[in-house]
Amino acid sequence: MQDIRNIAIIAHVDHGKTTLVDGLLKQTHTFRDNQAEMQQTTILDSNDLEREKGITILAKNTAVMYGDTKINIIDTPGHADFGGEVERIINMADGAILLVDAAEGPLPQTKFVLQQALKRRLKLIVVVNKIDKKDADPTGVLHQIENLFLSLVDDESLLEFPVIYAIGRDGKAWHELPSREEMDQPGDLRPLFEQILTTVPSARGDDAAPFQLLISTLERDSYLGKLCIGRINRGIINTGDRVKLVTPEGELGSYAVEKLFVSQGIEKIPVTQAVSGDIVAIAGIKELSIGQTVCNPAHPEALPTIKVTEPTLKITIGPNTSPLAGREGKFLTSRQISERLLKEKETNLGLKIEEQSDGVGFIVSGRGELHLAVLIETMRREGYELEVSKPQVIYKEENGVKMEPFDEVTIDVPDEFVGVIQTELGQRKAMLKELTPNGRGDTRLIFEISERNLLGARTSLLTDTRGTLQMSSIFLEYRPIASEFARLRNGVLIASEAGKSASFGLDNAQQRGTLFIGAGEETYMGMIVGLNSREQDMEVNVNKVKPSTNVRSATKDMMVKLTPPVRYSLEQSLDFLDDDELLEVVPSVLRLRKKFLSPSDRAKMKKKE
Repeated sequence: MQDIRNIAIIAHVDHGKTTLVDGLLKQTHTFRDNQAEMQQTTILDSNDLEREKGITILAKNTAVMYGDTKINIIDTPGHADFGGEVERIINMADGAILLVDAAEGPLPQTKFVLQQALKRRLKLIVVVNKIDKKDADPTGVLHQIENLFLSLVDDESLLEFPVIYAIGRDGKAWHELPSREEMDQPGDLRPLFEQILTTVPSARGDDAAPFQLLISTLERDSYLGKLCIGRINRGIINTGDRVKLVTPEGELGSYAVEKLFVSQGIEKIPVTQAVSGDIVAIAGIKELSIGQTVCNPAHPEALPTIKVTEPTLKITIGPNTSPLAGREGKFLTSRQISERLLKEKETNLGLKIEEQSDGVGFIVSGRGELHLAVLIETMRREGYELEVSKPQVIYKEENGVKMEPFDEVTIDVPDEFVGVIQTELGQRKAMLKELTPNGRGDTRLIFEISERNLLGARTSLLTDTRGTLQMSSIFLEYRPIASEFARLRNGVLIASEAGKSASFGLDNAQQRGTLFIGAGEETYMGMIVGLNSREQDMEVNVNKVKPSTNVRSATKDMMVKLTPPVRYSLEQSLDFLDDDELLEVVPSVLRLRKKFLSPSDRAKMKKKE
């Protein structure tokens, strides 16, 4: 029987995790020399959103053979918003690689996943990556990592960890920090493979014991239906075996194993038998969910279920009700949206979905704006038309005190913008905890701020710092409600009638603020077409065309010059929304609108308030 090692990879967004996995896959000859993957990068980031955003959203399992040992590599998301993925997947590993950029050092998202790994007492290997960068400081970063461990562990034995230095992009690793000349020499990832074999304990368990597996993730196959994936805790499983599905509350049913799959490279290959310690996919169990236990029918013993941190942010999602609804989407009804959200809930443990009292919309709760935005963007690309509200924080009550979520926010920014950041976050009632210049023209600021006051900050800070800002946040805890800052957003420009926008009308509107649309775009009454330069909302006729006259003027008849419109991304649009506004999401476009489209309806609502 071959030996097995199960290892997770932990890293902040853009610290080189997916690139390192590419090197591990290629250097173990997982692919033939003529396979397309040998020329490909970010092999594991398989969905379009992951490639576009440059982040890992879905935890994935891949496997390589190093000598006689099978190494299952679990690629974990690097963003705390996808903590549900991390919490359910990390229990399949016995060890973890903590990958840190040699210039940026450990960042908040790294801290979150590392906390989960240390809770489960995984054996850690620290990899200081990108040591060839101009501003790399491997020694300083290693001190930061040691301090991070000190702040997180309560057991001294966890403070001992081996360190590997790497250039993931080139597929090279060293046990000791190499000189510049050594970095230029040919090399490979053998030091890292050897360290995995030395540090991470064997995953092999008792093959003779009754079979037991905790379901950590689900996949859908168009032919086989649902596949449950997990690590075999003990025993052996064969195709055709009878298994029982159980939870700590009781037994759920008995099934036959129709197919078994294990990972080889990035593919799942069918096998007739799988042994203890391996990560396996089972087909044939019809009704299942993450956290249940699959086991030998004669020994129905349930493993502890997976506990996931509660959501802190919610939005409402419903069918599109705008005058332009139904023109391009394939899925338009409340029933279709409900089915899709329930399907998402099966695999996305961080989400909570409740039906609204009106029976039409749904309250969707998640771990952060990115978590919710990825769901909306995925549904949009699948052909759904949606209407989305402004994100709101989820409050709790403890001992009669109303509590709200607080985050730790880390910002890296050029020195010239430090004052801008402090002013903006000061207005948002944030507490500055740390300010550290790196001596190379950038400063790191760490704040604690209520999630309610943080909403919308990213968009305004990116604008204020001309896009040079790097910002990440991690949930800290619930605290008594803090004071709220006065919202600083101006009013909006609202289309006064339906039709197609015209240059003449847009030119008049751009005198009053910033436009969100260009010429020739469909509009409707109540649609938001721009940001006013004043505090109040203002109605404008952007469809107005220039009246025809017999008199020609050399200056008046010159072509109108329109400033290019501002186009917000999905996250920026959610940031922008006010309480009386909605975001219309259709496959080809995002439109901002008022909840009540007619001026009279809006006036009635204001009177009620």
